[in-house]
Amino acid sequence: MERVLKDDAVEEKGERARMAAFIGAMAIADLVKTTLGPKGMDKILQSTGRGRSVTVTNDGATILKSLHIDNPAAKVLVGSLVLNAFLDISKVQDDEVGDGTTSVVVLAGELLREAEKLVNMKIHPMTIIAGYRMALECARNALLERTMDNKENIDKFRSDLMNIAMTTLSSKILSQDKEYFAELAVDAVLRLKGSTNLEAIQILKKPGGSLKDSFLDEGFILDKKIGLGQPKRIENAKILVANTAMDTDKVKIYGARVRVDSMAKVAEIEAAEKQKMREKVQKIIGHGINCFVNRQLIYNFPEELFADAGILAIEHADFEGIERLALVTGGDIASTFDNPESVKLGHCKVIEEIMIGEDKLIHFSGVEMGQACTIVLRGASEHVLDEAERSLHDALCVLSQTVNDTRVLFGGGWPEMVMAKAVDDLARKTPGKKSHAIDAFSRALQAIPTIIADNAGLDSAELISQLRAEHHKENCTAGIDVITGSVGDMQKRGISEAFKVKQAILLSATEAAEMILRVDEIITCAPRRREDRM
Repeated sequence: MERVLKDDAVEEKGERARMAAFIGAMAIADLVKTTLGPKGMDKILQSTGRGRSVTVTNDGATILKSLHIDNPAAKVLVGSLVLNAFLDISKVQDDEVGDGTTSVVVLAGELLREAEKLVNMKIHPMTIIAGYRMALECARNALLERTMDNKENIDKFRSDLMNIAMTTLSSKILSQDKEYFAELAVDAVLRLKGSTNLEAIQILKKPGGSLKDSFLDEGFILDKKIGLGQPKRIENAKILVANTAMDTDKVKIYGARVRVDSMAKVAEIEAAEKQKMREKVQKIIGHGINCFVNRQLIYNFPEELFADAGILAIEHADFEGIERLALVTGGDIASTFDNPESVKLGHCKVIEEIMIGEDKLIHFSGVEMGQACTIVLRGASEHVLDEAERSLHDALCVLSQTVNDTRVLFGGGWPEMVMAKAVDDLARKTPGKKSHAIDAFSRALQAIPTIIADNAGLDSAELISQLRAEHHKENCTAGIDVITGSVGDMQKRGISEAFKVKQAILLSATEAAEMILRVDEIITCAPRRREDRM
């Protein structure tokens, strides 16, 4: 039979393709599973780019983003971190839900590990998928029946948020001070009053001191200094945020030559350039402002003109900084100044210079977006601060989602055991080969608490058997307590998780496993060759 594909194209079919898919996906799951749980280990990631930057992290999303994968099935699994299949996968799971990126990959890997055994027993992949779908529905319903919702009681709901934040931070670098940082995160999220716009919460990293020196500050802090001769404090500020070139007093025609017959002519050119700059500054001053923040540089002459007019001029603010400043002060970022009436100014009560450690920064308090705040992180090194920021970001995301969907579950492997018991009961009632797939789903769910125990150096076989026995009692709240190394009461320990996160893990992992199970052929396209034009 004549070959359809190009010579360099590679084709793998049937069992060989399926095995390649299983092996690649399980390899990714095995890579990140040692980071799962409160006693999970860290990974050192070294970039291949210039500078060879090093990242120390146990954040699943960060590890997965850093991987360069050749196996096509492994790429599908990295992509399966989605809540929304049409959006950029791992980013959505991390940004939308904030946590569970490691759990979703580990669960998908365990589902595929179990599926491999079933395929070897000659059970068709479509039968396995049908069984997994039945088990998924059963597991989700079991969770829904056991959720708690304290949104009507403000004190209990705040306590739920604190427990969720501490559980999220337990597996991070901030675990030693989790109560302190949980309080910071809960206070910051409750300021949002139900909004999930985390842009209003700025995280500012400043090396020095210890992590316990971190604090929550009302308003916005810009990491810039106030220039010489500028007012150091402004009340009832009217702020113009801009992204405009302030060097139009320079001849910028590259390669151009200006010939003059006397120094007087040079002075005339310089005077004309200064006049042009003076007119631009007058247009900006004409907006009735007392603070001008520019994304680009403000050179000496315009800075002098602003200082003479009593206007605070801040130059070279980073783009993320001015975008957030415009958001929290209620202004727009302007680039032209001919129509002052069309430009929306930002407002705040006080702008002043503050000191954090040995650095001077600019503090905007009483901003128009009242819920805006800044969490200032202190720490011994940049690596510590970067990991602390990732940890805090996860907690903020989970909390902001929990404020919207207030349903809460116990943690410590409790949800997985509740789901596994319900799925196990379903397997016993289901006739035919589907029951094998449903039973496999139950075993995959129990793998999560098993891995949590293994990562803590505990005897997982003994603990899981005890946990299974406990969960056959009515209204059981038992889970794995890695601190005492035994089965503990999750309600008394205050270990809680957001229902939305658990549901996302369950749905995403099952969809990822189903997608890989459907594969029966892998075709690698022939590489595109550069034409020889000689």
